[in-house]
Amino acid sequence: MIRRTFLAASAAVMMAGSAFAMDKDDPAKDIVDIAIEAGSFTTLVAAVEAAGLVDTLKGEGPFTVFAPTDEAFAALPEGTVEDLLKPENKDQLTAILTYHVIPAKVMSGDLSNNMTAGTVQGSDVTIMTEGGVTVEGASVVSADIEASNGVIHVIDAVILPSS
Repeated sequence: MIRRTFLAASAAVMMAGSAFAMDKDDPAKDIVDIAIEAGSFTTLVAAVEAAGLVDTLKGEGPFTVFAPTDEAFAALPEGTVEDLLKPENKDQLTAILTYHVIPAKVMSGDLSNNMTAGTVQGSDVTIMTEGGVTVEGASVVSADIEASNGVIHVIDAVILPSS
């Protein structure tokens, strides 16, 4: 039920323009530093901190992160983010966040329609390229933001692993 609620709310979110107003391709900065400096990922950064994943995402990688914006998190049902950030929900939060990460550097030029990729969480995500790039139905609104330890693709929704 939670998955359906998240997906229904997330599907309604659309972004206009890039989430990055700064130099988006500074390979000297890692994924976490870029997300912090962008200013559009405060919820994602807070979630990464609450899940204890900062050191991992600052690690060597390479990683591909499908990064939901603050607007994507705001579209979730009221109270969802707050509940996920509670210490007792750390395992669920970690599963959701690691479902947004592929343990390899995947640039947009590497994608093909209906391709699957294994996530750090353990499940696969399906990527579609017809009519725009999507990952599990979330639209990629900004792609190929390179970091020292991988790449970020900004998405307009929070994606959830199957329960």
